[in-house]
Amino acid sequence: MAEATTPATRPARTPATTGNGEPGAKEFDFKGSLATVAGRGDILLALGVVSILVVLILPLPKWAMDVSLAFSMTFSVLILMVALFIEKPLDFNAFPTVLLLATMIRLALTLASTRLILANGHEGTDAAGQVIQAFGGFVMSGNFVIGIIVFGILVIVNFIVITKGSGRIAEVAARFTLDAMPGKQMAIDADLSTGLIDEDTARKRRRDLEDESTFFGAMDGAAKFVRGDAIAGILITFINIIGGMII
Repeated sequence: MAEATTPATRPARTPATTGNGEPGAKEFDFKGSLATVAGRGDILLALGVVSILVVLILPLPKWAMDVSLAFSMTFSVLILMVALFIEKPLDFNAFPTVLLLATMIRLALTLASTRLILANGHEGTDAAGQVIQAFGGFVMSGNFVIGIIVFGILVIVNFIVITKGSGRIAEVAARFTLDAMPGKQMAIDADLSTGLIDEDTARKRRRDLEDESTFFGAMDGAAKFVRGDAIAGILITFINIIGGMII
């Protein structure tokens, strides 16, 4: 006669506990939260704007100014590389927003460096940090007259050639894109009615056309913002010179 066997029992599951030993609470996933924040571009943009406001209000120490200037230059080079290697403008449709953010960073650092120069200029040439001192020494080549001439040339190239030229290009591109929209929409409708494309392709082309018009319109506004930044940079430089002489 076979012996009766007892069924196998599963071990009791203990409830999850927190660091204090209290059951029923879930542990905080710090890495997951950081990954969520890093994946949300709007959160990173908001943090960047808040950081810019902090730089505008609070005075920065020298080491923070050096780090911020290094980050700004690296960010600008990264934007340039991305813009050079894309195939279509819509591949980098966030470029107007990124350009505005980079311009705001540059304005904030300009004001912060002005505060350091006027407040600590009596301490020496490194009053605003090592980066500004090294760049000024490299451009001036140890001669004040050479520095003034090179600065004037850079102002002319930056404001008259680059800023005004890029602003005009963005304005013309936005105008021609908006003027060509009705014709492109009619062409899409004609291709759809004749059966050359299906409904999904027509919907995709309309969406691309809308994104293109939005992109070039935003670029027109961003170019005007950059032009204002160039004018503000020139005025701030002259204010630094006059204020430094007075102080």
